[in-house]
Amino acid sequence: MEDPLGIALRFALYTDLMMLFGVAVFGLYSLRGNERRSGVVLPFIPLLGAAALLGVLLSTASLVQMAKAMSGATEWLEALPHIEMMVTQTELGTAWLIRMGVLVGALLAIAFNPRSPAASLVVVSLLGAIALATLAWTGHGAMDEGARRFWHFSADILHLWSSGGWFGALVAFAWMLQPKRIESLHSVQVLARTLTGFEKAGALIVAVIVITGVMNYLFIVGPQVDGLLTSTYGVLLLAKLGLFGVMIGLASANRFFLSPAFERAVHLRQYAQAAWAIRCSMALELGAAVLVLAAIAWLGTLGPEMAAGM
Repeated sequence: MEDPLGIALRFALYTDLMMLFGVAVFGLYSLRGNERRSGVVLPFIPLLGAAALLGVLLSTASLVQMAKAMSGATEWLEALPHIEMMVTQTELGTAWLIRMGVLVGALLAIAFNPRSPAASLVVVSLLGAIALATLAWTGHGAMDEGARRFWHFSADILHLWSSGGWFGALVAFAWMLQPKRIESLHSVQVLARTLTGFEKAGALIVAVIVITGVMNYLFIVGPQVDGLLTSTYGVLLLAKLGLFGVMIGLASANRFFLSPAFERAVHLRQYAQAAWAIRCSMALELGAAVLVLAAIAWLGTLGPEMAAGM
């Protein structure tokens, strides 16, 4: 039986690290010059700082919980020898140490945002990408060997990065679309420009997610669909795909209808109604993304034999 606390910690860690990476990257490709300074458009220092610090805490709690579950210890103190063993003698422990190191580095880089906003976001993006990639060592790819292991890890990491890019953009837009944030013409113009600019990035993100998602399915289950409706893994996967389809539909509505309508409204300086429509769409898309992450966190705890419906 799956561990509810372990799944909850995985979900929180996935969500947190994707936000850290995705928001920092969004600041680089969507914002310009002084807009990358914390507080001008997005509160980079409190938002990214909280994400990095929370990542440290969640990583620690996740490691302790995993050691406790794997050792069968009934008390937390009983798990301490197993924690030491995991950190010093396993690849998972090495990945954890790397994650902790880069998260501390991200905290330091975030502090330099007022002086060098672009450089700060570049460093946080790179360190956030490394932290996010370490989550692949808690997934199914860690069970493979040889060339198959390399390609599975590569697909996992690309899937994490592309998902983080999308999730981070949704978090950024959720902040920028708050009613109190779109009172000035300048803030509305920045919002309209970033919505339009996200179109190309969004198309690339969706393409990578689809390709790596198919690759991961083939690595875990193989070229078959037997058991999808009778296994926990299959039901969760279908739910995830359904939610992903909802996100694609909402993103398409934004791309082809809502964003152009908002841009026209900005020119006419009558953008309140158009902003409300995009706000609702983005809220639904962000909600669907959170549910997808919850499904991913659960799926990662299911063994391949369950995935195949055996």
